[in-house]
Amino acid sequence: MMSKRAIRLDGTETSVIKALGFGSGEISGKQLIENCADLAIAELIECLDGLIGVGYVVSDRNNFYKKEEVESAYFRVNSGYLKDLRESLDPKPEIKKSRRVRRE
Repeated sequence: MMSKRAIRLDGTETSVIKALGFGSGEISGKQLIENCADLAIAELIECLDGLIGVGYVVSDRNNFYKKEEVESAYFRVNSGYLKDLRESLDPKPEIKKSRRVRRE
């Protein structure tokens, strides 16, 4: 069964969500930058702003303009979207229900 909230992430968003992980703990901005070394800092900041704006990521700060601001913040995946985000990263084929009805 498909989730009520189908989440579609682009490549950058997927990279950031994977870098944050699905654990319950927070990750420092410095560690996040290291985990996303293939992303330019401007691209990472823009992606974080978007993910925080939609509510998929939670941070102790709301706005980031410089690398230093990201490094001093902490991030985690919003537990309310955890299941839906996991499903969007690893989609499973939808199982169709049979339309056959048992009659007695």
